[in-house]
Amino acid sequence: MAKHATPLIDELTKGPWPSFVDDIKQEAAHRHANPGKIEFQIPVDVCDDLLGVLELAYKDKETHWKHGGIVGVFGYGGGVIGRYCDVPKQFPGVAHFHTVRVNQPGGKYYSTEYLRSLMKIWEMRGSGITNMHGSTGDMVLLGTFTEQLEEIFYELTHNLNTDLGGSGGNLRTPADCLGASRCEFACYDTMALCYALTNEYQDELHRPAFPYKFKFKFDGCPNCCVASLARSDLSFVGNWKGDIKIDQEAVKAYVGGEFKPNAGAHTNAKWGKFDLVKEVIERCPTNCMSWDGSKLKIDNKECYRCMHCINTMPRALHIGDERGVSLLIGAKAPILDGAQMSSLLVPFLPVEEPYDELKAVIESVWDWWMEEGKNRERVGETIKRLSFQKLLEVTNIKPDPRHVLFPRQNPYIFWKEDEVGGWTRDVDAFRKRHAR
Repeated sequence: MAKHATPLIDELTKGPWPSFVDDIKQEAAHRHANPGKIEFQIPVDVCDDLLGVLELAYKDKETHWKHGGIVGVFGYGGGVIGRYCDVPKQFPGVAHFHTVRVNQPGGKYYSTEYLRSLMKIWEMRGSGITNMHGSTGDMVLLGTFTEQLEEIFYELTHNLNTDLGGSGGNLRTPADCLGASRCEFACYDTMALCYALTNEYQDELHRPAFPYKFKFKFDGCPNCCVASLARSDLSFVGNWKGDIKIDQEAVKAYVGGEFKPNAGAHTNAKWGKFDLVKEVIERCPTNCMSWDGSKLKIDNKECYRCMHCINTMPRALHIGDERGVSLLIGAKAPILDGAQMSSLLVPFLPVEEPYDELKAVIESVWDWWMEEGKNRERVGETIKRLSFQKLLEVTNIKPDPRHVLFPRQNPYIFWKEDEVGGWTRDVDAFRKRHAR
């Protein structure tokens, strides 16, 4: 029987979709059914009280969580998000309800043994409720008491060889797609680069010193399966130089129905016969493709790398051979100044160990942002305030036409004298000679 009446939040269980309320009730029942089998280290009714405090918040139309100060493990400034209930006597099971962020494995590859070991720790020392995964990428363990934090940290690091993730004004846990381990479109080894930079920047990950959060995300190709372009301050997007490779015979096989487009997701029963012109050529955002009935042509210098044609006909089209990464900067969610998408910073870099070129860009951005960024200002907002041109100056990246987001938006271009040499003096002399 439920400890608290919850008529308001029970409304959330009546729709056609699964509800988190049902999930929490299921965990509550599990905890009450196993008090002797599991040595619970926090109140057994933590899930019941979580539902109760949520019901009260719906009733009062205000939250009943409060910020109770900084909490964490020894030597780390991030990884644990403190949470306290403001009515602890009424709901003692959630008097503390701290969130623990755990660094996910590369590509989010798990073994069954690992997951069972993780859940064993969390059932005993936490609420048993998880979020797999948070928007940053972490495994998120929801709800424990302060005195359990060091115990959880010890078991994670010593028994599971797993570290805490990031929180606060620091580098957040880097996240990657599964990359070359399973994807034929991957232009670099996302898991290797993510692992290397996670180890390289441990201090930035665990000891907050930035104006605000900073996220790395690693996408192996422009399909952006971890949404780096929309959700990370520095996006590493796999890219290639040169032409898309075309197998003309395979193109004809798609047209003739021998191969199914979209790796079989396209079905004739639903869509009808595959039409190359309507489904590929006319959907190209730059109109850089043409088909004369026997040969497919691509004007590669106009290609935006949208991946639509390659996704549709993967047996006929493939990424180029000279592969690397494009760096984009400044994406964020709409918290203070609205959502922002990434802007191109470095069009192309090779991805080669020990990744010194990439690290040089990262650290020059950080040095500038830490000097100029305001409190709780993401790097994209600093760029918006101080200009993209200033960012290029401090990172020693030469301006490139691909940096221009909105061509001809501002007709006024200001040149520095040392950038143009004597050209301005020659223009002044010409104007004087020909003045009316």
